[in-house]
Amino acid sequence: MAKARARTTTRKVKDRWKAKNWYTILAPSLFNNVPIAETLAETPDHLIGRVTEVSLQDLTNDFRKSHIKLLFTVDKVEQNTAHTQLKGHLLTSDYLRRMIRRRKSRVDGVFTVETRDGAILRVKPFAIAEKRIQSSQKKLIRNVMNDVISKEGKAKTLNSFIRDCLEGKIGSEIYKHCKIYYPVKRIEVNKTEIIRLPTVIIEDEKPPEKPEEEPSQPTEPAKEELEVPTEEPLVEEKPGKEPETPVEEEPTEEDRETAEKPKKKVKAKLTTKKKATTKKTTKKKKEEASE
Repeated sequence: MAKARARTTTRKVKDRWKAKNWYTILAPSLFNNVPIAETLAETPDHLIGRVTEVSLQDLTNDFRKSHIKLLFTVDKVEQNTAHTQLKGHLLTSDYLRRMIRRRKSRVDGVFTVETRDGAILRVKPFAIAEKRIQSSQKKLIRNVMNDVISKEGKAKTLNSFIRDCLEGKIGSEIYKHCKIYYPVKRIEVNKTEIIRLPTVIIEDEKPPEKPEEEPSQPTEPAKEELEVPTEEPLVEEKPGKEPETPVEEEPTEEDRETAEKPKKKVKAKLTTKKKATTKKTTKKKKEEASE
């Protein structure tokens, strides 16, 4: 009897995997609705609220962004596609450990920001100093962080603010204002959490597009006026007549004088030397005769 009951129970058990369907998860419009992953679910209602974690490198194909993780939550399902919304981002632990070393100070901050379109999110930046700094200096750096983040949040929408955080523009802006108080080495946004979605729909400002130039007709390159060498008239040589040989001109008297001048100078120098030697010899002979 027990064996028969076991057989009936095994027959009643259904394979749950066969009842499930595959769904493709798409990124939000901030990332151009790129497909992120695929998942299984029995019904579309089971997908809502599911969180998926993706690296920014997979979305942008930029290996320099492999240390950034993005979190997406499924909020709507249409047929076999699931649409998501951004939940936040965070940096990997190995990336943080690589920057933090001994004899250095780390300054963390937690701030709540409201964007221009009504969204509320929590931002957690951190700064790293080259040396140990005092608590008063850390307080100044946190105040600068709070001022810059609140100012940037009020002036931008949620999508543009998140984009600046991922690209590092918020960290570089805080770095510029912190250099006044202490030369900080690096500042980045460690984590963001979206608490409330935007209440007002505001389109992001797009960069002004350059006016498309009408395709002009291809113009022929200007022909450069090349100087055509003029052909010299050829003199026809008549047969029987030999070509005239150039007659050598006889050297004039001036040419002869110029050619002979250096020779005369050399002779004059030699004669002066001879005169000096003759004078010396005559003096010696006179002295000997007087003796």
